[in-house]
Amino acid sequence: MNGIVKEHILSTLAKGTRFDGRKFDAYREITIERGISPKSAEGSVRVCIGETEVVAGVKFGVGTPYPDSPDEGTIMVNMELSPLASPEFESGPPSIQSIELARVVDRPIRESGALDFKKLCITKGEKCWMVFIDIYPINDAGNLFDAAALAALAALMDAKYPKLEKDQVVYGELTNKKLISDPLPMSCTVYKIGKELIIDPTNTEEAVIDARLTVGVAADGKICALQKGGEESLKPEDIKKITDLAFKKVKEIRKVLDGAYKVRKG
Repeated sequence: MNGIVKEHILSTLAKGTRFDGRKFDAYREITIERGISPKSAEGSVRVCIGETEVVAGVKFGVGTPYPDSPDEGTIMVNMELSPLASPEFESGPPSIQSIELARVVDRPIRESGALDFKKLCITKGEKCWMVFIDIYPINDAGNLFDAAALAALAALMDAKYPKLEKDQVVYGELTNKKLISDPLPMSCTVYKIGKELIIDPTNTEEAVIDARLTVGVAADGKICALQKGGEESLKPEDIKKITDLAFKKVKEIRKVLDGAYKVRKG
């Protein structure tokens, strides 16, 4: 069945269009709703890209620093793919897909340096903040990579440190100190079907891709992370076209994120 669908998609792309009428490099409508769960998380958001819907929450805990970084805290990204979001997902231990999605979200945050892990240290070698980023797709209508990455970043922007008394977190009582002060990296995933490159695929398009590349771009405009997926290889000229397109699209996504932040602040 996928072969028939792919041929139909390829013939449509050859005409310069997509099933839903979008251009190859066009996202569906992106919306961000912040502070959706203030009683259960220190930062929380709902992100929609078209019909793809993802919620994300940031929780703080106190733990022990790793021996090789005694003056730093850490983050942990968890992606839970529930049958609620798609019949393709199954309950149980994390799948390969959920692990990859979590890594794609985690890597740009770490490698960009936007989050200062030293500021998460409470007592060197003894106690540190552990920041948990939990991501839950509500509906998978394609392109979970970008939706999950954006949800995680928006939740980090929304997060404030909780109150700490005698090294114990006082949940439900937030300080005015925000977790993030520096601009965050943005991610864009570019998909290749046949000879064409597209952005933000639907489920139907995503099921027949040949390759994909997620590009993490730091606030200074430099690449901070890359994640390749799909069965086919990418030629150097493909990677050049993909990164050029990703640079262009992350600027658009950043405007959406900044807009949501300004609305919340104003």
